[in-house]
Amino acid sequence: MSIEIHHDSAMKHVTGQSVYINDIDQSRLLIGKVIYSSQAHAQLTKIDYSEVLNIKGVHCVLTASDIPGENQMGPVIHDEPCLADKEVTFIGQAIALIAAETEEQLIEAEKKIIIEYQPLPAIIDLETAIEKSNLIAKPRIIKRGKPDEIIATAPHVLSGTLKTNGQEHWYLETQTALAIPREDNDMLVYASSQNPSETQAIVSEVLGVPKNDVEVEVKRMGGAFGGKETQANHVAAWAALLAQKTKRPVKIHLFRDDDQLMTGKRHRFISNYTIAFDDNGKILAYKVELNADAGAATDLTMAILERAMLHADNAYFLPDVEIIGKAYKTNLPSNTAFRGFGGPQGVAVIENALDRIARYLKKDAVEIRKLNFYDEDYRNITPYHQEIKLNRLPILYEKLIQKADYEKRRAEIHLFNMQHAYKKRGLALTPIKFGISFTTAFLNQAGALVNIYTDGTVLVNHGGTEMGQGLNTKIQQIAALELGVSFEKVKVNATNTSKVPNTSATAASSGSDLNGMAVKNAIDKIKKRLSPVAVELICQSHNIQDIKEVNIVFENNVVYDKYYPEHSISFQKLIQAAYLTQISLSATGFYKTPGIYFDRENGTGEPFYYFAYGMAVSEVEIDVLTGKHTLLRSDIIHDVGNSILKGIDIGQVQGAFIQGVGWVTTEELKWDKEGHLLTHSPDTYKIPTVSDIPKVFNVELLENAPNVGTIRQSKAVGEPPFMLAFFVWLAIKDAISAVKNHQIEPEITLPMTAEQILLSIDKLTKQ
Repeated sequence: MSIEIHHDSAMKHVTGQSVYINDIDQSRLLIGKVIYSSQAHAQLTKIDYSEVLNIKGVHCVLTASDIPGENQMGPVIHDEPCLADKEVTFIGQAIALIAAETEEQLIEAEKKIIIEYQPLPAIIDLETAIEKSNLIAKPRIIKRGKPDEIIATAPHVLSGTLKTNGQEHWYLETQTALAIPREDNDMLVYASSQNPSETQAIVSEVLGVPKNDVEVEVKRMGGAFGGKETQANHVAAWAALLAQKTKRPVKIHLFRDDDQLMTGKRHRFISNYTIAFDDNGKILAYKVELNADAGAATDLTMAILERAMLHADNAYFLPDVEIIGKAYKTNLPSNTAFRGFGGPQGVAVIENALDRIARYLKKDAVEIRKLNFYDEDYRNITPYHQEIKLNRLPILYEKLIQKADYEKRRAEIHLFNMQHAYKKRGLALTPIKFGISFTTAFLNQAGALVNIYTDGTVLVNHGGTEMGQGLNTKIQQIAALELGVSFEKVKVNATNTSKVPNTSATAASSGSDLNGMAVKNAIDKIKKRLSPVAVELICQSHNIQDIKEVNIVFENNVVYDKYYPEHSISFQKLIQAAYLTQISLSATGFYKTPGIYFDRENGTGEPFYYFAYGMAVSEVEIDVLTGKHTLLRSDIIHDVGNSILKGIDIGQVQGAFIQGVGWVTTEELKWDKEGHLLTHSPDTYKIPTVSDIPKVFNVELLENAPNVGTIRQSKAVGEPPFMLAFFVWLAIKDAISAVKNHQIEPEITLPMTAEQILLSIDKLTKQ
């Protein structure tokens, strides 16, 4: 009998019982505040906080000169100071830290601190950075064949530029950390971090202490989406500095406006492309230059740019191809990881290009996409020379075309558009092929610690972090299945660097893949120790012989020989017997993903362990007078292998898709010419709401699609569905195109806000 398994914290979330950092009771707690730059680029000529120290309740003020360790918190390249020293490079950059007893005292203190600047030239927009060749690192290239020669002689060629805007993470829990000093210079940090080991490393460097003096714990995060992979380190380091100085617990919790202003976003891209194709629409060659806005420091930009390049093909075979990636420095907060990690920016360009081919040839875009899907033989090799195995694009396409009634609805939409002057409808289908793994090989590792207690209960520690995606629930289910015990007998502990060290970030959709296998490895060790004890107990209890260890099965809270299932003993009895015979009931587990390598100089290798696939169809309606769009229906089929927990996986698909819809339709970042973020609060930055959910929303998982070699034959699900939202973007484009009966290519950008829809229609009607 199967039982429905819910998210481990579902009831706590809806009843308000979930404990976050802000809920931890600290009677001696001080509150920390970050004083940040008001200038995009300037020399610091004066910092005077003498009057601040006279305010009752203020315990300390720290600047760069007070940092005992290294004044750096760059995660890969040390080009990001913890506190600005002599120069500021963006509005929102931390200059000073204040610790006080109340928020009111901090507000008063902020008014008393004097900071003077000497302005320097600033680059705010990516266009200017490109014009000035203000590169942050060496460009990268992936190339196959001779695309220039093919383009020169091709029957048809299209070129264009696509601008994709950034995106604010808008996690519900803003950047938060609580640092508690302990004896012997030890520091305990409760962090809202996707990467506790990196947070530990940054804090230790800033404090000037070894890593074993710093313990980082993450129970759960109130959302992250990549925004807490590296930039959670900032508040953790700041809180730890104040705690070390005052010898008191210090919490820093950024207000929403400050968080949006200070932290990095999804990278803005300007991409230039040229695509050559034959009379049928088959791609002959493709050239694309992906230009990314890094912001003021490198952060994870080069890894994100690399993944954008690796997904520039999306689901399509490109015979001759050149992909160039460039990252530029601007005087804005350092942009960082965001769900998809560069993939969306790379995919958007090729999807728009294919859409243009279809309109140019007066064909349905689904025909062009199907024609160019990865196939067999030589058409299953990526631009970086990785072979596509277990290609599920064809089966997804056939299932979705039928499920979504595509042909029927295309005809109905055509009729609707002929009959309505001020309402237009559009329909689009888009696929996704998304590589799973960190492309940097050594990051593909995870650890776990599994303890079994004498009452038969199990405690699991692993290196992944729970941020609302249900990772801990999946780990709980994996442990229960591998040990053959009830789900409720397993508990997953808070992630702690003292339990599982040197782990990688919960990112790249790898949380279940890596940590699930590490947990399985630990459990396999324990089961190997338990099997001889089980053989002895079964033989004694049932007066039988010839029971072999290799045939022992752990299932349904009992242990038995697979050939004699009627002769069983309880799991708890086995555990008690093992303890009495001095068998260790604890084990560490480790897993590393096999076969991952990528030659960055040559742009070749196998950077991914496998590919996840998905496909979607969406229908939209636009109002040509207001620019408002309505999402009428969306049909999605997504490949998750053998789902570990179907409810969690469907929730991830739904959530990722809606977040993607926000990026392609409403979420718009704008800065003024001085570098002030104009969209820095919920009233100026529009994230999706309930009204943005499709009126008809059908989501299903591909059945009977095991993924050999992964934990319980499952696939990652966190990031890939985000890019299915492109079908909404292109459906809007299809609807705009209908204004001129699909005879003229509409001008689009990303996001297609109501304003952009109106501008596009206006330009279309004037042609």
